[in-house]
Amino acid sequence: MDHARVAKDVLTYVGGAENINAAAHCATRLRLVLADMDKVDQAALDKDPDLKGTFLAGGMFQIIVGPGDVDIVFSEMIKTGKVKEVSKDEAKQEAAQSGNVVSRFIKMIADIFVPILPALIAGGLMMALHNVLSAEGLFGDEPLVKRWAWLADYDALINMVSSAAFAFLPILVGFSATKRFGGNVYLGAAMGAAMVSTSLLSAYNMADSVATSNFWLYQGIGTKCSLTDGACIADLVAAGKIPAADAWNLFGVHVDKIGYQAMVIPVLCVAWLLSVIEKWLHKRLSGTTDFLLTPLITILVTGFLTFVVVGPVTRELSIWITDGINWGYNTLGIVGGFLFGLVYSPIVVTGLHQSFPAVEIPLLPQNGGVGDFIFPIASVANVAQGAVALAVFFKTKDAKMKGLAGAGGASAVFGITEPAIFGVNLRLRWPFFIGMGVAALGAGLVAAFDVRGAALGAAGFVGFVSIITDDIPAYLMIEALVFVVAFVAALVYGSTRGAASLAGDEVVTDEQEKAMEAAAVAAHEVVEAVELPAEAANDFTVTAPIAGRAIALSEVADPTFSSGILGPGLAIDPAEGPVVSPVDGEVLVAFPTAHAYGIRSASGIELLIHVGMDTVQLDGKHFTARVKAGDKVRRGQPLVDVDWAAVKAAGFQTVTPVVVSNATAFDGLSDQHTGDVQRGDAFYSVAPAAATATT
Repeated sequence: MDHARVAKDVLTYVGGAENINAAAHCATRLRLVLADMDKVDQAALDKDPDLKGTFLAGGMFQIIVGPGDVDIVFSEMIKTGKVKEVSKDEAKQEAAQSGNVVSRFIKMIADIFVPILPALIAGGLMMALHNVLSAEGLFGDEPLVKRWAWLADYDALINMVSSAAFAFLPILVGFSATKRFGGNVYLGAAMGAAMVSTSLLSAYNMADSVATSNFWLYQGIGTKCSLTDGACIADLVAAGKIPAADAWNLFGVHVDKIGYQAMVIPVLCVAWLLSVIEKWLHKRLSGTTDFLLTPLITILVTGFLTFVVVGPVTRELSIWITDGINWGYNTLGIVGGFLFGLVYSPIVVTGLHQSFPAVEIPLLPQNGGVGDFIFPIASVANVAQGAVALAVFFKTKDAKMKGLAGAGGASAVFGITEPAIFGVNLRLRWPFFIGMGVAALGAGLVAAFDVRGAALGAAGFVGFVSIITDDIPAYLMIEALVFVVAFVAALVYGSTRGAASLAGDEVVTDEQEKAMEAAAVAAHEVVEAVELPAEAANDFTVTAPIAGRAIALSEVADPTFSSGILGPGLAIDPAEGPVVSPVDGEVLVAFPTAHAYGIRSASGIELLIHVGMDTVQLDGKHFTARVKAGDKVRRGQPLVDVDWAAVKAAGFQTVTPVVVSNATAFDGLSDQHTGDVQRGDAFYSVAPAAATATT
């Protein structure tokens, strides 16, 4: 291959170096973050005999060059001086930063919530079933669970299981968000669990008026009288009739022990904060110190900041939102209803709608109020989001999107919108905005007809059982109108300007990316054979297969390696990049889990490269093999791509021994190099046996 010519042509066909915002490469591909995809001549690149295909994934234009050539072509491109060189992970971050702030935020939300959608969808549908079974007045004077007593226990079980994903949402979000931000997912889940600990006053038990009022009293929203005996919460606390919220005194700071059940913004902030702290510590600690102290310090610091800073700030945000909504609706009338309906779904995205019961409970007739205006507006917003998701279900041909849209849409019209919003509407953007607009119109009608709720319930079609009796006809009319308008509007837009987005999932996984590469290579029908040079038979040098810090085997934690049982050699504490072949030779063994390789050099040296300690337990996760047993490999050719950060996050050491397994056939090692090394640097030499040396 004429690497300089290929590099020049690539630059020409992608629109010039000035069209490249950032460039990186992996074992086989150039990864380019481009300013303008319209400038790319993809057909010309696909026709180049030295290139094996192209595809767009993860916001990066990727050009398959092939192992052993891609790094040289990349170097030739960088020589122009106009191409910004970054690492593979930095390229992903650069791609994620492309587009406007709203697009980047939506992509981040999708990355976090897509993995946990099955739990939310299952919970939402079961909640809808519970609402139908237990709704008063839906099937006559008595709910089904009272009409048929044998249903009561089944309903109780359904209700308990369905609420789990939402009650403990911070644990799920903590795990997923920490993964998105590059931290240890188990530390993220642990912090999520701490935020919903039973030691804290629950923010989720909003069905109990006493518990709810007590909770919001300590959120700082006044001392409203909301109990049937007319006594104020503050009086009952003072009299010792209900418990006061416990508090900590942390270095002179008063911190209420309040939980974050079903909340999103606090745990997102905590996950980001945890990831920043953990990565900062990983860069400054190493070995056993890193393994022991990084999790400890990360949890200690994050835990303190969570309850001292993040909690109070998000709590104040909740107070401002609820007070603002109450003032706006009562002051602005129809306009206030329109504006509240417009912003209700975005508020659901943040999780701050969990603060609304503090405003709703005093408005209920049994508490002396004129009726709850928030419940009917929440209902029209939920139905609007469900309707647009169902429109996507009918328009998309992508099986995965169709499944999410159908289940999420059905859940939303019964009151649980998170699956529809996070799984479909936000990811496609336009359904979410259509739902917002129609919800605003519906909320304006709610204000115009002064529709009010008599109780808290399921904010969807079946919510009519919670509406003041005289307002039920208007409520049902508005709900039906909102559903039809939202569904038709989304159907029309999805058939025109939104059609392209219905092709499928915008979130490209590593597995999908590999499949794209395989498809591109297969389409190009290029097969390369590796030939070993004749001089390799007399080459007894072993070069560093990884960039990092070379150490003696005695420093390896596993006694099997440190004692030399498997043979002499060195190990590397890796910094980044793939594991490459340290010799010209043949792959004897490539474990199915991709964590270990046996290679025989052309000169007869048999090497064992064991990537990390006990990493066989990962069962291939975070490893992408580039070779198989029987392959001929050149020095520097990638053997396996490793997500080093993910392996560490999973709790495994990444130190990688490189040992000579047939050392008895040679006369020992020499020229051993420890300290910082780059791939291809001198590592050690194997002295040939006397008989071999004299032939």
